[in-house]
Amino acid sequence: MNAPIRVLVVDDSAVVRQVVSEILSAAPGIEVVGTASDPLFAMAKMRRDWPDVITLDVEMPRMDGISFLRQLMAERPTPVIVCSTLTSRGAETTMQALAAGAVSIIAKPTLGLKGFLTDSAQELVAAVRAAARANLRALRAGAGVGGGGPGVGGRAGSGAEIGSATGPGGAGVAAAPGVGVAAARGAAGAGPAGSGARGGSNGAPGGALARPAAATAIVPAAVAPARAEAMAETTDRIIALGTSTGGTQALEAVLRGLPRTVPGIVVVQHMPEKFTAMFAQRLDQVCALEVLEARDGQRVLPGRVLIAPGGRHMTVRRSGAQYLVEVRDGPPVNRHRPSVDVLFRSVARCAGRNALGVIMTGMGDDGARGLREMFDAGAQTIAQDEASSVVFGMPKEAIRLGAATRILALQAIGPAIEQYTRAS
Repeated sequence: MNAPIRVLVVDDSAVVRQVVSEILSAAPGIEVVGTASDPLFAMAKMRRDWPDVITLDVEMPRMDGISFLRQLMAERPTPVIVCSTLTSRGAETTMQALAAGAVSIIAKPTLGLKGFLTDSAQELVAAVRAAARANLRALRAGAGVGGGGPGVGGRAGSGAEIGSATGPGGAGVAAAPGVGVAAARGAAGAGPAGSGARGGSNGAPGGALARPAAATAIVPAAVAPARAEAMAETTDRIIALGTSTGGTQALEAVLRGLPRTVPGIVVVQHMPEKFTAMFAQRLDQVCALEVLEARDGQRVLPGRVLIAPGGRHMTVRRSGAQYLVEVRDGPPVNRHRPSVDVLFRSVARCAGRNALGVIMTGMGDDGARGLREMFDAGAQTIAQDEASSVVFGMPKEAIRLGAATRILALQAIGPAIEQYTRAS
């Protein structure tokens, strides 16, 4: 029997600490080992009993959550879920937290907090379980920790408090920094995808992405084939990216190296409402590409990246020779809004073989069936590999369905997109 996931709840709100503790304690396989009203109290508790996962408010007295998070990641990396308010200020702070190494976000309103947390119990429990499996080495690599990325990698304060809290052996206790809890316990899931799927045989001469002769898995009957609405192969290309947990860092790693000559890019990143605008603004500042939160009816243009707004679905349609996005309300799909499947299926229908689909790090299976529809419609498709994924959920399911033309490490996805651009 696997040991429970041990969680520390850090929040200056007594209501949040109580409700989050009750929700997590009621979930099988999760144990709340303590609560703290600010990072300084948290450090004192962590010296005695180090948790597997931390839920962290970012706006607290005495020491802010960002400083605590940077110090934590520099000294003893531990999966952190950020709890932030649904405000513009909260969104900006949360972007800093994700850049500093947080695994995921739980957004909380300023009013009706207790009821919201109770209604979001399933999401919170799923986030904790995903965080416990997170590959923090991949997260830190994607965020540029130690590599001089903005707001990342520097130690907050001396770092001595957390360093001295590692127990006997000091820093040596964190012998495998960046390894997820499940991996550290030897309880990781399926092994990496076969190396044959990543070998040089997947590259085609002349820069084109080679397609396998046959799919590697049977698609479930529930997955309908893409309708034949796409034009025949043209020079008008589109790239669709989908990601979730760990995706903010992964997207930045991919997009910031791309030139403005790449085809238009549409993105679904699972993120709460009000946070995607700030995320797009951050990417726009560090990328050569124009990065925007998508608006209904906006054109998909070369050198432009459109990110689906949190809380709304985004699809692509064709109008003559142009691609346009539609931003719509609607029920969650695969528990998500926006949904990667919704985007990918629309791209399969309207672009077919004129598209490249990329599914990246994230928990669950959103996007896997949509990527298979893109594959079936003739698109080139890429899935991120296990070693570089923070959570190998969405790419794993896509690979299982035979949806991936190639399986690539994060650092190879940007060059593959450039290769696709040249081949176009």
